[in-house]
Amino acid sequence: MQENNEKNELIEALKKCEAVKFGQFTLASGKTSKYYVDIKKAISDPVTLKKISDVASDRIDLSKTTRIGGVALGGVPLATAVSLKTEIPLLLVRKDAKAYGTRGRFVGDLEKGDKVILIEDVTTSGGSVLEAINLLRDFGASVDEVITVVDREEGAEANLWNENVTLNPLVKASDLLKEE
Repeated sequence: MQENNEKNELIEALKKCEAVKFGQFTLASGKTSKYYVDIKKAISDPVTLKKISDVASDRIDLSKTTRIGGVALGGVPLATAVSLKTEIPLLLVRKDAKAYGTRGRFVGDLEKGDKVILIEDVTTSGGSVLEAINLLRDFGASVDEVITVVDREEGAEANLWNENVTLNPLVKASDLLKEE
C-alpha cells in the first residue's frame, strides 16, 4: 500500500511540474507518441527531484549496494540526489570517453566487485543503460538492477531481463496514461 501511495504522489509531482505532456510528439527514436516525459523539468524542480530521490532510495538494499550510478545526462542529477539521500558513493557513466585527462568513462571511484545500482530517467528500449551496464561489467562491477523514474513499456524490461538485470520502474507509462 505504501508503494502505491508513493507512486501516486510521484505521478502527481511529475504532472504538477509539467514533466508529463500530452499531445503529439516525435521522440528521439523518430517514433511518434501521444505523451512525452520531460524528465529535465522534474530534475530541475527541487520538490519533484526530492520526491524521486525519496521513492528510489526506499527501493535500494543499502547493505548490498556499493555505488549509485547515473548515465549522463539525465541520470546524473537523479543518481546524485539518491547518493545524497542514501549516503552511498556516486558513480557517473559518460556516454563517451573524453579526449583529454584520464580519458575515462567513469567519474567517481569504481572497484572490481562493486555492486552498482543504476538510476535512469526514462527507459524505452533500455539501449543506453545497457551500454553502461556492459561497460561496468567489463570493468568487473556487478549490475543487476536499474531504477528508472518512468518506463515507457516499450521493451526495456525484457531487454534488461535478457541481460539478467531487473528494471525497477517508479512509474510505468500505463500509470501515467490511466490518470488522464
